[in-house]
Amino acid sequence: MGKQPHIQLSDDILTACAVLPGDPGRVARAMDFLEDVQELAFHREYRSVLGTFEGMRVLFLSTGMGGPSTAIAVEELAKIGIRAAVRIGSCGALQPGMNPGDLVLVNGAVRDDGASCAYAPAQYPAIPDFDLLSACKDSAREAGFSWHMGIARSHDCLYGDDNLRLYEEWSRRGVIASDMETAALFVVGRLRGIRTASILNVVAPWHKDVGQSVGRYADGDAAAAAGEANEILTALMALKRIEQKERREKRQ
Repeated sequence: MGKQPHIQLSDDILTACAVLPGDPGRVARAMDFLEDVQELAFHREYRSVLGTFEGMRVLFLSTGMGGPSTAIAVEELAKIGIRAAVRIGSCGALQPGMNPGDLVLVNGAVRDDGASCAYAPAQYPAIPDFDLLSACKDSAREAGFSWHMGIARSHDCLYGDDNLRLYEEWSRRGVIASDMETAALFVVGRLRGIRTASILNVVAPWHKDVGQSVGRYADGDAAAAAGEANEILTALMALKRIEQKERREKRQ
């Protein structure tokens, strides 16, 4: 199979596991967690590296910002043999008691975006793969990271005029975090046969400006940077657990 047009990768990567940061810069920082690292491609927002983690071959691919670019990445990854993918991204908290650097393990997403709605009607749920989400939870707990589990709202407008009102409304409904990609990941992944999970790093506490908080994160805020390292490690450990589980099942 030739290279996919956007991610510029083909099935010769020989792995079924991927970690999907939004930011291309996060791909570079993730290289510190891998061995035998090979840089593959950097086309548009899609930067990729291949490496090993505890003997597991794994791809890191950035997806850019928003559902459309995430959906394109998932579509093309499915065509080259990826069967499990964990998003590692940033989010704004929608509940009190969530601090910068805390992780959010998303067990469902509000589909307030356009990309996921282009694939399926609103009644179709945006949910992660149960086994992969469980592996994320077990990995974060084992590592001693601070984490929360709950629903995230995925949307398309970071600077919308009605954002404050919308955040309040979804907070009252029990939603705990806000991002722009998880709903598309869950829906497209489910339709294309890829296990998916989403781990978000809190960069904006509840009632703090998301845009300014993301700016501080980009400038190297210590708590958010620690959360990024924790979500990278949690994703890698979770994929390793899934790989080991599948090997055991094949031997039975």
